[in-house]
Amino acid sequence: MTTKTLKASVAGSAFAPALFAVVLGLGIITLTGHVQASALHDAAHDVRHATGFPCH
Repeated sequence: MTTKTLKASVAGSAFAPALFAVVLGLGIITLTGHVQASALHDAAHDVRHATGFPCH
């Protein structure tokens, strides 16, 4: 009986990261779909400068 409980908890713990990734991905897609294009460009531009990548 202990083995069944262990297998169920392992399966449940493997499902949680996948569910989190799906929810996070859908949230990002939804938010970026409603933001002005110039705001997205400015944010990406600032991140490129902050990480040291040339963009011009």
